[in-house]
This record gives sequence, C-alpha cells and structure tokens, in this order.
Amino acid sequence: MSIYRRTSVDAALYVLRDIGTNLDKAQRQVSSGLRVEQASDNGAYWAISATLKSDQKAQSAIRDSLGLAAATMGVASNAVEESIDLVSQIKSKLVAATETGVDKDKINLDITYLKQQLRSVSGAASFNNDNWVAIGNGDDPAMPRQIPASFTRLPDGSVEVGTLSYDVDIAPVGSTSSKDARYLIDDRSTGSGEYGALTSQYFATEVGASQNYVMLATAGNSSGQVEIGVSQSTTTDEVKEMVSVVDKMLGQMTTIGSSFGALEKRINLQSDFAQALSDSFARGMSKLIDADMEEQSSRLTALQTQRQLGLQSLNIANATYDTVRQLFQNV
Repeated sequence: MSIYRRTSVDAALYVLRDIGTNLDKAQRQVSSGLRVEQASDNGAYWAISATLKSDQKAQSAIRDSLGLAAATMGVASNAVEESIDLVSQIKSKLVAATETGVDKDKINLDITYLKQQLRSVSGAASFNNDNWVAIGNGDDPAMPRQIPASFTRLPDGSVEVGTLSYDVDIAPVGSTSSKDARYLIDDRSTGSGEYGALTSQYFATEVGASQNYVMLATAGNSSGQVEIGVSQSTTTDEVKEMVSVVDKMLGQMTTIGSSFGALEKRINLQSDFAQALSDSFARGMSKLIDADMEEQSSRLTALQTQRQLGLQSLNIANATYDTVRQLFQNV
C-alpha cells in the first residue's frame, strides 16, 4: 500500500508558484513604472515604443538645433536693426550737408564715427562663430543658409530631415544687382563687395550716380569705389547722389531685416511644433508601455496577501499529510 500521493500538497505548491510569478511581475512593474519593459512582455508594443523613443531623441536634437538657430537669428536681427538706425543717422547727416554754409568737415567726422560703428556691429553679430550679416573668405554667398527644422518618419519607414532656409539667400539669376546684397558686409577677397548692402556699388549704379559710392570699402576688390563721406569741396549734387544711394541701401537692409524676422518667426513656430510632437510621442509611449500604478499597487498588496494564504494552505496540507503518514507508519 502506498501513501505517497500528496495531491493537496502539490496543489498548494502549484498555487504558490503561480502567485510568486505574478508577484514578481507586479513588483517589477511597480518599481520600473512599466508594464512592457522588455520584448518578452509584449513584442509588438515593445517594438513600437523602441521606435518612438528613437524618434523622440531625434526630435530633441531638432529642438536643440532650432534653439541655436533662434539665438543666431536673434543676434543677426538685432545687428540689422542697429545698422538700419546707424545708416538712417548717416542719411540725416548727408541731408544736413546740403544746407548752405554748414561745416561739412564736422559732418564728415560724425559720418566717419557712424561708419566705424557699422563695421563694429556687423563684425560682432556672431553667435557660436556663425555670422549671418557679414561674410568673408570661405563663405559661399550662392549657398543658402539652412537650419535643420523637422524630423519625419514616412509611411514606408524611411526618415527625412527638413530644413528652413534664409529666404533672401537665393542664388543670383542673371547679372548681379543690388538685390543680391543679402548681407550687410561682403569682405571676400575674391569679390567686390557685391553681396553686402554696405559694400555693394550696384546701388550707385542703379541710381545713376556719377561715382561708385559704397558705405564701407570691401576687403576685396574695391577698385573704382568711393566711400560715402563729405568735405568742404563736395558739391551739393554729389551729396544728393549719396543720399539717393543711402536711401536705396536702407531699402535693401529693410528687406534683409524682414527676411530675418520671418525666419525667426518660423523657427519659433517650428520649435513649438517639435515640442508638441515630442510630448505626443511621450503620451503615446505611456499608453503602450506604462503601468497603471494604482492598479499595480493594489494588485501587489493582493498578491502578497494571497502568498501568505498560500503558505498557510501549504502548511495545512503538509500537516495533514504528516498525520496520515503517522497513522500508517506501524502498519
């Protein structure tokens, strides 16, 4: 006769092991805050969340790039605004020089100081070694300034990085004109200052001035150019030509400022959208993989209680088995 059938003990052990497995799972979810922590928890949700996490990091890099671009544009916009004010002052000085009997040499002294300030403002308008208002050797004025602005995952799974471009910064079409002066200063040694509103001679050409007036002499080929300034020998007609040239310069500088302002606005809008998109990714991942902490806390407490009851059940089953075994030990 065999008495080694322990059905009640085996059942209690099975229940206790099952409770232990569920308890470990609940404890892991409570400690990590995730119900899908690894691929074995839910392969489909884990794969989706892994892709979303990767895309969220890319969106973070885009936001950093936009933040850097916004700071650069802010510096450039301030430089253009300050330069417009300085050139407006020079224009008013030139208008004053048309009056009879004024001391043009003193007026020219003021103009000289204002021109020095113009070059100082343009040279200082650099953020992270990136200057959007002055170009020199190594810069290609035909290449647009571009800013990484978006990260998109296409339906076929491929990805695409979108950019924002400086609207005025377009390649010239046909012969160069004053409209190509989309920077304030062009100091390239290979050019004649044609891409700088303050260094281009095309404003003088287009108003039909008698000389190639420029506000500032370029560091490149300045042959035939004449810096704007007056002296006692300067005629009224020459001063009027300078006023016309400066007025044309101001118009182009205003266009540059407007383009900077429009791009700065787009950067801010795109930055807000990138932040909203990143938040949407976070909410989507939360719904897929985050644990319900209230539910899991309650479940953890219940499983701990069940384990205690299971241990008591196992003790009872073992005690019953021992009693039966003792009854038959002398048989």
